[in-house]
Amino acid sequence: MSEFGLTGGIGSGKSAVSSRLVSRGAGLVDADATVKRLQAAGQPVFDAIVEEFGTQVVGPDGELDRPALAAIVFNDKDRLKTLNELVHPAVRKDMASQRKALAERHEIIVLDIPLLVEGDTPRELAGVVVIDTPVELAIERLVAHRGFTIEDATARMANQATREKRLSKADFVVDNSGTLDDLEAEVDRCWEWMQQVHRA
Repeated sequence: MSEFGLTGGIGSGKSAVSSRLVSRGAGLVDADATVKRLQAAGQPVFDAIVEEFGTQVVGPDGELDRPALAAIVFNDKDRLKTLNELVHPAVRKDMASQRKALAERHEIIVLDIPLLVEGDTPRELAGVVVIDTPVELAIERLVAHRGFTIEDATARMANQATREKRLSKADFVVDNSGTLDDLEAEVDRCWEWMQQVHRA
Protein backbone atom coordinates (compact mmCIF):
# COMPACT_ATOMS: atom_id res chain seq x y z
CA MET A 1 0.00 0.00 0.00
CA SER A 2 1.28 3.49 -0.90
CA GLU A 3 0.01 6.80 0.46
CA PHE A 4 0.23 10.09 -1.43
CA GLY A 5 -0.37 13.57 -0.06
CA LEU A 6 -2.60 15.80 -2.21
CA THR A 7 -2.62 19.54 -1.66
CA GLY A 8 -3.18 22.91 -3.30
CA GLY A 9 -4.28 26.40 -2.44
CA ILE A 10 -7.91 27.35 -1.83
CA GLY A 11 -9.76 27.33 -5.16
CA SER A 12 -7.14 25.13 -6.86
CA GLY A 13 -9.53 22.22 -7.47
CA LYS A 14 -8.40 19.61 -4.92
CA SER A 15 -11.87 18.05 -4.70
CA ALA A 16 -12.14 17.82 -8.48
CA VAL A 17 -8.82 15.98 -8.64
CA SER A 18 -9.38 13.72 -5.61
CA SER A 19 -12.82 12.58 -6.85
CA ARG A 20 -11.28 11.68 -10.22
CA LEU A 21 -8.50 9.71 -8.52
CA VAL A 22 -11.13 7.81 -6.51
CA SER A 23 -12.94 6.93 -9.75
CA ARG A 24 -9.65 5.44 -10.98
CA GLY A 25 -9.31 3.22 -7.91
CA ALA A 26 -7.67 5.27 -5.16
CA GLY A 27 -8.85 5.29 -1.55
CA LEU A 28 -9.41 8.81 -0.19
CA VAL A 29 -8.97 10.39 3.23
CA ASP A 30 -10.32 13.96 3.07
CA ALA A 31 -8.96 16.16 5.88
CA ASP A 32 -11.58 18.92 5.39
CA ALA A 33 -14.48 16.46 5.43
CA THR A 34 -13.02 14.83 8.55
CA VAL A 35 -12.77 18.21 10.31
CA LYS A 36 -16.37 19.09 9.42
CA ARG A 37 -17.65 15.74 10.71
CA LEU A 38 -15.73 16.06 13.98
CA GLN A 39 -16.94 19.65 14.43
CA ALA A 40 -20.62 18.73 14.06
CA ALA A 41 -22.91 19.52 16.98
CA GLY A 42 -22.76 16.86 19.68
CA GLN A 43 -19.19 15.81 18.86
CA PRO A 44 -16.48 16.26 21.54
CA VAL A 45 -14.50 18.65 19.30
CA PHE A 46 -17.59 20.86 18.83
CA ASP A 47 -18.15 20.95 22.59
CA ALA A 48 -14.50 21.89 23.22
CA ILE A 49 -14.64 24.72 20.65
CA VAL A 50 -17.83 26.17 22.14
CA GLU A 51 -16.38 25.94 25.65
CA GLU A 52 -13.27 27.84 24.52
CA PHE A 53 -14.76 30.43 22.15
CA GLY A 54 -18.30 30.84 23.53
CA THR A 55 -21.78 30.58 22.05
CA GLN A 56 -20.98 33.35 19.54
CA VAL A 57 -19.51 30.58 17.34
CA VAL A 58 -22.78 28.61 17.30
CA GLY A 59 -25.22 29.41 14.49
CA PRO A 60 -29.03 29.60 14.71
CA ASP A 61 -29.19 25.95 13.56
CA GLY A 62 -27.12 24.82 16.55
CA GLU A 63 -24.13 23.93 14.37
CA LEU A 64 -20.72 25.59 14.31
CA ASP A 65 -20.80 29.04 12.70
CA ARG A 66 -17.60 28.73 10.68
CA PRO A 67 -17.48 32.34 9.43
CA ALA A 68 -17.87 33.60 13.04
CA LEU A 69 -15.06 31.31 14.21
CA ALA A 70 -12.89 32.29 11.25
CA ALA A 71 -13.39 35.97 12.05
CA ILE A 72 -11.98 35.33 15.55
CA VAL A 73 -8.95 33.23 14.62
CA PHE A 74 -7.78 34.37 11.19
CA ASN A 75 -6.14 37.56 12.42
CA ASP A 76 -5.08 36.28 15.85
CA LYS A 77 -2.26 33.71 15.80
CA ASP A 78 -2.70 32.79 19.47
CA ARG A 79 -6.41 32.06 19.05
CA LEU A 80 -5.70 30.10 15.87
CA LYS A 81 -3.10 28.05 17.76
CA THR A 82 -5.66 27.34 20.48
CA LEU A 83 -8.22 26.21 17.89
CA ASN A 84 -5.66 23.95 16.19
CA GLU A 85 -4.77 22.35 19.52
CA LEU A 86 -8.45 21.50 20.04
CA VAL A 87 -9.00 20.13 16.54
CA HIS A 88 -5.79 18.62 15.15
CA PRO A 89 -5.17 15.70 17.56
CA ALA A 90 -8.72 14.38 17.04
CA VAL A 91 -8.42 14.81 13.27
CA ARG A 92 -5.07 12.96 13.15
CA LYS A 93 -6.49 10.07 15.17
CA ASP A 94 -9.62 9.82 12.98
CA MET A 95 -7.60 10.00 9.75
CA ALA A 96 -5.28 7.24 11.00
CA SER A 97 -8.25 4.90 11.51
CA GLN A 98 -9.61 5.81 8.05
CA ARG A 99 -6.22 5.03 6.50
CA LYS A 100 -6.10 1.66 8.25
CA ALA A 101 -9.55 0.70 6.96
CA LEU A 102 -8.80 1.83 3.38
CA ALA A 103 -5.50 -0.08 3.33
CA GLU A 104 -7.48 -3.33 3.42
CA ARG A 105 -9.17 -2.48 0.09
CA HIS A 106 -6.84 -0.14 -1.83
CA GLU A 107 -3.22 -0.28 -2.97
CA ILE A 108 -3.08 3.51 -3.37
CA ILE A 109 -4.48 5.95 -0.79
CA VAL A 110 -4.73 9.70 -1.31
CA LEU A 111 -4.60 12.02 1.71
CA ASP A 112 -6.31 15.29 0.70
CA ILE A 113 -4.70 17.78 3.12
CA PRO A 114 -5.11 21.50 2.28
CA LEU A 115 -2.34 22.63 4.66
CA LEU A 116 0.08 19.77 3.93
CA VAL A 117 2.92 22.14 2.97
CA GLU A 118 2.30 24.46 5.95
CA GLY A 119 2.54 21.59 8.45
CA ASP A 120 4.93 18.69 8.86
CA THR A 121 4.77 16.42 5.82
CA PRO A 122 4.16 12.85 7.03
CA ARG A 123 7.39 10.92 6.51
CA GLU A 124 5.65 7.78 5.30
CA LEU A 125 4.19 9.44 2.16
CA ALA A 126 5.25 7.91 -1.14
CA GLY A 127 4.96 11.34 -2.75
CA VAL A 128 3.31 14.77 -2.66
CA VAL A 129 0.94 15.85 -5.44
CA VAL A 130 0.31 19.59 -5.78
CA ILE A 131 -2.69 20.95 -7.68
CA ASP A 132 -1.41 24.12 -9.31
CA THR A 133 -3.69 26.94 -10.40
CA PRO A 134 -2.72 30.58 -11.10
CA VAL A 135 -3.79 32.79 -8.17
CA GLU A 136 -6.00 35.03 -10.31
CA LEU A 137 -7.87 32.01 -11.70
CA ALA A 138 -8.36 30.50 -8.23
CA ILE A 139 -9.84 33.80 -6.97
CA GLU A 140 -12.11 33.96 -10.01
CA ARG A 141 -13.39 30.43 -9.30
CA LEU A 142 -13.97 31.15 -5.60
CA VAL A 143 -16.01 34.27 -6.43
CA ALA A 144 -17.99 32.59 -9.24
CA HIS A 145 -18.68 29.19 -7.68
CA ARG A 146 -18.35 29.48 -3.89
CA GLY A 147 -19.75 32.92 -3.14
CA PHE A 148 -16.52 34.48 -1.88
CA THR A 149 -15.79 38.19 -2.20
CA ILE A 150 -12.48 39.04 -3.87
CA GLU A 151 -11.27 40.45 -0.51
CA ASP A 152 -12.18 37.29 1.42
CA ALA A 153 -10.60 34.99 -1.18
CA THR A 154 -7.41 37.07 -1.15
CA ALA A 155 -7.28 37.07 2.67
CA ARG A 156 -7.69 33.28 2.82
CA MET A 157 -4.84 32.85 0.33
CA ALA A 158 -2.61 35.14 2.39
CA ASN A 159 -2.95 32.65 5.29
CA GLN A 160 -1.72 29.75 3.15
CA ALA A 161 1.66 28.82 1.75
CA THR A 162 2.63 30.64 -1.43
CA ARG A 163 2.22 28.95 -4.79
CA GLU A 164 6.02 28.85 -5.09
CA LYS A 165 6.47 27.12 -1.71
CA ARG A 166 3.87 24.46 -2.58
CA LEU A 167 5.51 23.79 -5.94
CA SER A 168 8.92 23.44 -4.26
CA LYS A 169 7.51 20.54 -2.17
CA ALA A 170 5.83 18.75 -5.09
CA ASP A 171 6.86 15.34 -6.37
CA PHE A 172 4.15 15.64 -9.02
CA VAL A 173 2.25 18.72 -10.26
CA VAL A 174 -1.31 18.61 -11.65
CA ASP A 175 -1.94 21.69 -13.80
CA ASN A 176 -5.54 22.81 -13.26
CA SER A 177 -5.49 25.99 -15.31
CA GLY A 178 -7.34 24.57 -18.31
CA THR A 179 -10.65 22.91 -19.22
CA LEU A 180 -12.25 19.87 -17.56
CA ASP A 181 -10.96 17.75 -20.46
CA ASP A 182 -7.46 19.06 -19.77
CA LEU A 183 -7.91 18.13 -16.10
CA GLU A 184 -8.96 14.56 -16.99
CA ALA A 185 -5.73 14.19 -18.98
CA GLU A 186 -3.69 15.60 -16.07
CA VAL A 187 -5.34 13.17 -13.61
CA ASP A 188 -4.65 10.25 -15.98
CA ARG A 189 -0.99 11.30 -15.99
CA CYS A 190 -0.98 11.58 -12.19
CA TRP A 191 -2.65 8.18 -11.69
CA GLU A 192 -0.09 6.52 -13.97
CA TRP A 193 2.74 8.13 -11.97
CA MET A 194 1.22 6.97 -8.66
CA GLN A 195 1.01 3.40 -9.94
CA GLN A 196 4.64 3.50 -11.10
CA VAL A 197 5.79 4.80 -7.69
CA HIS A 198 3.69 2.13 -5.93
CA ARG A 199 5.20 -0.66 -8.03
CA ALA A 200 8.77 0.59 -7.69
